[in-house]
Amino acid sequence: MVRLRVIPCLDVKDGRVVKGVRFQGLRDAGDPVERAAAYEASGADELCLLDVSATREGRASAVETVRAVRAVIGIPLTVGGGVRRLEDAARLLDAGADKVAVNTAALERPALLAEIKERLGAQCTVLSLDAARRGDAGQPGSTLRWEVVVAGGTRRTGTDAIEWARRAVDLGAGEILATSWDRDGTGEGYDVELLRALSEAVPVPLIASGGARTALHMETALDAGASAVLAASIFHDGLTTVDLIKRELARSGRDVRPSPTPTPSTLG
Repeated sequence: MVRLRVIPCLDVKDGRVVKGVRFQGLRDAGDPVERAAAYEASGADELCLLDVSATREGRASAVETVRAVRAVIGIPLTVGGGVRRLEDAARLLDAGADKVAVNTAALERPALLAEIKERLGAQCTVLSLDAARRGDAGQPGSTLRWEVVVAGGTRRTGTDAIEWARRAVDLGAGEILATSWDRDGTGEGYDVELLRALSEAVPVPLIASGGARTALHMETALDAGASAVLAASIFHDGLTTVDLIKRELARSGRDVRPSPTPTPSTLG
């Protein structure tokens, strides 16, 4: 059995970790290098670093931040934001990323996923899928339940999120980072229906994102088909630690990698 992964997420803007609700109202949440080191020490299985303003500002991800984070951690690192070309992805891998997540540019030019997969491998190719529930979901004549949102959550596309996930995997995505726009930063729990629909639609590993506050939320996401759970606010705000979450998951019978050392219940 493959061990489940707990993944803290560092949303970065202008070299600082930020966090908001539904991608808006961003507040400062610390230094990415300090956060990364602390989360690895607390037992993080991987880290995800997303430059949340790169696409909107029309620039590439901050390679310097990636390099600085890699210098203090040894665990796998997924990086996304502002990846528009194969060269952008290769630059991030050279800086220390293990995987590259693509969102807006992949939807605008799906061949990008195939290019990254062909040159860098499917194991490095992650579809970052931000999905929002449709207001008319369930209405007569409507079959679209979730649509893809891009550009840091500022633009709804009308594209069916489940169908896009299928196509992305066919093109070469080896993993999907699925974020519920509706649940992001709310602490209301993951969109379990979205996760279940995605897990039934694609055969690749699925990372659940958006809305986690408790270990129980993570358990429901795993039961819905996710193979990894991602969270940000609960770790940034000191509500819990990776170690404590993993201990709770282990007590419920989940197969998780033990944390390397005991850690305090809050960040200093």
